Amino acid sequence: MKRMNRKVFLAIACLALAAMSCQALSNLGGSSAILQDDFSSADWGTGTDADSSIEYANNALQMQVFTQNYFVWSTPPNAENYENIHMEVTVINNNTDPTTAIGIMCHQQVTDSGYYFAITPAGQYAIAKNTVTEKDIFLTNDNTWEYSDFITANAASYRLGVDCGTDGTLTLYVDGQQVDSVTDTDFTNGGVALFTWSGEDVAAADVSFDDFIMTKIAQQ
Repeated sequence: MKRMNRKVFLAIACLALAAMSCQALSNLGGSSAILQDDFSSADWGTGTDADSSIEYANNALQMQVFTQNYFVWSTPPNAENYENIHMEVTVINNNTDPTTAIGIMCHQQVTDSGYYFAITPAGQYAIAKNTVTEKDIFLTNDNTWEYSDFITANAASYRLGVDCGTDGTLTLYVDGQQVDSVTDTDFTNGGVALFTWSGEDVAAADVSFDDFIMTKIAQQ
């Protein structure tokens, strides 16, 4: 799995929705959360067509992909740039194919550049980046997918965590364990998103995201 088709589902922005979302998030997360969502209300970007579906279901954000090697993502309702952040989200495995890649994006630019952190139910992972001139540059394991003992094969769910620091530190956590960490300083702030990426040989992916939270990384 090295190249992908791409599609963006952007949230519809409006001031009233942003205000309601901020109020709901403040009730959920306390003062330490920059952004938090239990996906009980439809604020993130959604949409369905022949290739994929991103919709709210069972109080979670469900992503299904019907096309091989296809990449979709959804963004929160605000279009803010963030820096020096830690994010976590629970990914529910809806009996998806083990080659499905799931994860978090940070420091996303309007040029479709930025970083993404991916794992698969087969136990593989990658920390990667896109630039204007090149896509899917894996910063881990000599530009390839690698297995980690911290990623339980075909688990019912995973708790993903990432650090995106202004110093270029990019760290991936799974179920509270640090899987890998790299340094890259091409991008130090930007947008965030959640994504699903179907396997090269299987046109089937089905996962749900729940209990998203973003906090600031403590300054050293």
